[in-house]
Amino acid sequence: MVLVRYFAGARAAAGVAEEKVPAATLADLVASVTAAHGEALSRVLSIASFLVDGVIWHDRGATLPDGSTVDILPPFAGG
Repeated sequence: MVLVRYFAGARAAAGVAEEKVPAATLADLVASVTAAHGEALSRVLSIASFLVDGVIWHDRGATLPDGSTVDILPPFAGG
């Protein structure tokens, strides 16, 4: 089980700020939250960055540590 925190457009697309999700890998997490929240979130996830316990995470097949926090950060504009 991991804690997923959504930011900006990801939060708007998911309709929640955070939730706990059972996921072994980032790919599992993406599939699970897309199934739960729909195509709008899927579009955001395709361009988002993922942080696992504060560290950028590129390998969607790598095992997520149980109890970790996954931050979903879509691209931000402005400064």
